[in-house]
Amino acid sequence: MAALSRRIFTHYYAWCWGGVRQRSLASCTSPALTSTPAVEEQLTQSPPATTTHTESSMDQILKESLKHPDYFQVAQLFTVEDLFRARVHLGHVEGTGDPHMNQFIFGSRLGHHIIDLDQTAAHLRHALNIIAHIAFREGIILFVGRLPQHQYLIECTAKECGEYSHCRYWQGGVLTNSTKQFGSITRLPDLIILLHSMYTTVQQHYAIRDAAKMLIPTVAIVDSNCNPKLVTYPIPGNDDSAIAIELYCRLFKNAVLKGKEKRKEVLGL
Repeated sequence: MAALSRRIFTHYYAWCWGGVRQRSLASCTSPALTSTPAVEEQLTQSPPATTTHTESSMDQILKESLKHPDYFQVAQLFTVEDLFRARVHLGHVEGTGDPHMNQFIFGSRLGHHIIDLDQTAAHLRHALNIIAHIAFREGIILFVGRLPQHQYLIECTAKECGEYSHCRYWQGGVLTNSTKQFGSITRLPDLIILLHSMYTTVQQHYAIRDAAKMLIPTVAIVDSNCNPKLVTYPIPGNDDSAIAIELYCRLFKNAVLKGKEKRKEVLGL
């Protein structure tokens, strides 16, 4: 009888322990199984609505800025008198002018072409507006020069407004074959500003040709001996005098800074 009771107790103990063990394993694994969908749901959640709202607001501001004729108020940066004092109206000697520049010539004096400053002011304001819009959209702007005496000024201007400059020898393929030239995929500039549109006395700057091939807009100072046909935004004016180059650099720098400051103002930075 005692042996029978011991066998019954042993079977009952084994049955109870097995049930407790199964319940404990189930209780340990069940939280992990139930928490997995919650984690996946958190990972697949959409971004906060505030980010989408901010992006849509910025897109709306960018569209509205294009409807304004002078969104950055660049027209107040200079006057026609400033252009006259900087000798922007002085062109080259008669007989050396390009036929495509006749529309910008006011007349001649002492054998030199005189550029119409009213047209220069209108083209310059339009170009400054374009420069400010590209800076407002975080575009890359490249300043290009040719004359050694203006090289330092151009490089300092680009540095002061946080952009780039190229005042050395222009190697072919810098824009048209940039991947091979630099050994990697390179982002090209969104705008090129040329303080001199002639590379030599009779040859146009290669950057204008290459930019036209790559559909990169250009802003260039075109003197009376230049061909403005390939320039997106030509500015008729003197491109040799130091005082004129100083004026152009100051205006271009202020336009870039206005665009960048406006973006910071809109974003609340």
